[in-house]
Amino acid sequence: MAANTPETAVTKKLRVTLVKSGIGYEKSQKDTLVALGLRRMHATVTLPDSPQSRGMIQKVIHLLRVEEVTE
Repeated sequence: MAANTPETAVTKKLRVTLVKSGIGYEKSQKDTLVALGLRRMHATVTLPDSPQSRGMIQKVIHLLRVEEVTE
């Protein structure tokens, strides 16, 4: 059996926490926070480590704390 089969692959996820308010920032940045599932201060969501998630995180990285989680 190959080493990178889905059974043995470790799924990486990102734990994202809103640490600074979106008030005073562009509407597109506020919309990105909502799309990530962050609606309140200190809210935490777990997202799959995908290019789409990383792109949204990069847009509002100055408002977030991001940690990698392996499951």
